[in-house]
Amino acid sequence: MTAVITVAEMEARIVRYGALQPCKTAFIDAHTPGSDQKENFTIIGGGVSESPDQHVHIGIPHGFNIGAAGQPPKCRNSMHSHRTAECFWVLSGRWRFFWGRHGTAGEVFLEQGDIINIPTGIFRGFENVGTDYAMVMAILGGDDAGGGVIWAPHVIEDAQAHGLVLAETGKLYDTKKGQALPDGVKPMPLLTEDELAGYPEMSPMQIVGQGVRRYNDLVALAKDKPVKVIGERGMIRDRPGFDVDLVTRSSATEEMHSHDRASVLMPIRGHWKLIWKGGEALLDPGDTASVPAGLSHTAVPAMSGEAALYHIIATDDPAGPSTMGQ
Repeated sequence: MTAVITVAEMEARIVRYGALQPCKTAFIDAHTPGSDQKENFTIIGGGVSESPDQHVHIGIPHGFNIGAAGQPPKCRNSMHSHRTAECFWVLSGRWRFFWGRHGTAGEVFLEQGDIINIPTGIFRGFENVGTDYAMVMAILGGDDAGGGVIWAPHVIEDAQAHGLVLAETGKLYDTKKGQALPDGVKPMPLLTEDELAGYPEMSPMQIVGQGVRRYNDLVALAKDKPVKVIGERGMIRDRPGFDVDLVTRSSATEEMHSHDRASVLMPIRGHWKLIWKGGEALLDPGDTASVPAGLSHTAVPAMSGEAALYHIIATDDPAGPSTMGQ
């Protein structure tokens, strides 16, 4: 159990928004028009980047991965899936999330603080439909993030037409830079029609009704105590291997507490003071703080005004097939 850590030690576990290091070559669609301006951030865990250029901010296993995507207006993330559930919440801007093999099964528009949980095995994509550069945060179940990304066949084909080839090993090769697959290494095979039949086309009612919650509604529910947003008994009923709670000014407490595993604090609005035995640290929207297991701590608003943050912690549920809707 962690009894005390210094301010410097805690600061090493805080990823500041302004210190995020982007990767513009993280995925196979990095050259594809419409997707070639996005930036990928791996904040906690190894992530799912296919590029050796990706910087990992905190590599400590937490039972889940946290990343982010920053995109200018009209930039989109291509259709992909994972072997574990993926949750997104909007840090800034206005976003369109869409799903299905070709992105035509349904769509929903989300704004700051809104959250969406996308089950395992669903092709999904997202696009910045606002007027400024914006950021969306992601939580992906499992320490190994489900073993990587599963791309819709047309994404791989489009990428090859623009010089990027994904090897069966999950590594990218850029033919525009003279790179080629090593001897004995084959390209990532396209999913067959029989395999694609195992990726359901969920309806808008299934995804939006069961997996989307609006920030303002969650704030109203968190008036007296934090609201469990994702969890076995959450507003979004799923067991993805992690729980997500929303804490607001009115539901924050000065009472110190600890967890038997590392937890993560991600402010949405307002400025927060993280307090522990050994020091204090200020957290702003876009910052990500990893609190060590066993450390007695609390987080409270640091100044007046609206304040809210998401709290994430792993559960004993395996990161794998989603239980949403069951």
